[in-house]
Amino acid sequence: MTPLVDARGMRCPWPVLRLARAAREAGAGQCVRIVADDPIAPGEIAALAEERGWTVAPVLTEIGEGFEIVT
Repeated sequence: MTPLVDARGMRCPWPVLRLARAAREAGAGQCVRIVADDPIAPGEIAALAEERGWTVAPVLTEIGEGFEIVT
């Protein structure tokens, strides 16, 4: 099952830090999903993904709209 980071209610940089940890634990080539409601989070997630060479796509999860990251 794809790990889901629930970062609702967290302010940046916490959502990105949680995402980075989950991605490390998942390993290369794996998917991680994140839902964050901080308006700054999408830009921070995109920046981290670009820096690390990950792909990012919007996704609807069981807890709301978020992003799926492939490491």
